[in-house]
Amino acid sequence: MTQPVTQGQVIRSEWIKLRTVRSSWWVLAATVLGIAIVGLLVSYVSNAHWSSMNAGDRADFNPVNQDLIGVNLAELTVGVLGVLAVTGEYATGMIRATFAAVPRRFPVLAAKAGVLAAVTFAVALVTVLVTFVGGQALLGSHGISLAHPEAVRAVFGATLYLTVVAVLGVGLGFLIRSTVGAIATLIGVLLVLPIMASALPGSSGFERYLPSMAGRALFIMNGGDGMLSPWLGFVVFVLYTVVVLAAAALVLCQRDA
Repeated sequence: MTQPVTQGQVIRSEWIKLRTVRSSWWVLAATVLGIAIVGLLVSYVSNAHWSSMNAGDRADFNPVNQDLIGVNLAELTVGVLGVLAVTGEYATGMIRATFAAVPRRFPVLAAKAGVLAAVTFAVALVTVLVTFVGGQALLGSHGISLAHPEAVRAVFGATLYLTVVAVLGVGLGFLIRSTVGAIATLIGVLLVLPIMASALPGSSGFERYLPSMAGRALFIMNGGDGMLSPWLGFVVFVLYTVVVLAAAALVLCQRDA
């Protein structure tokens, strides 16, 4: 008698798919380089030009924000990785074999999201931590140590933010099924919407509640009135992602592969 497929087996299957696809490693490498190179370069340049900064720039200077500026680039790469993990199967037709093996479908969504979250968290945590320590060293006397209260929240906050972005990419992949369409939507939500909102005259501060602005509140320091409180912002961002995943699950169970 054939035994039902367990969630653990589906998770192992998704892990094998992710690590055996070459593009996954390229995107992860781009994530690491984006965080590290940009962060370290900005820290080095900031320290080198400290004497030429005006008083206003020095007053607004925050060593954490300077060091983790590369996270803004990495959010795109991890989001794209989440999208490709799904739409790549639709493009090749492998998704039919996946759903033939797992007819209930929801376990596939849960497994893809879980595997992407675990991989992104591990890679982001190591990269952000190393970049933070190296960047603060490059800032010299203008940097802070890892023992600083803001440091721990910044490192883990940036890691959690990138992890949720990757899961958001998975949800958009299942919801839209098109690589171009899902990536365009991801860029629009994370980057274009905040720019458009900030350009509107008479803004009432609603842009604080947009997905990326809310999520970044967890690791951006001294955001002021333009951002929500750190954990409130992160909860708002997670709720957006949960809504996308719920919509993806609903559509996934109703449409043909």
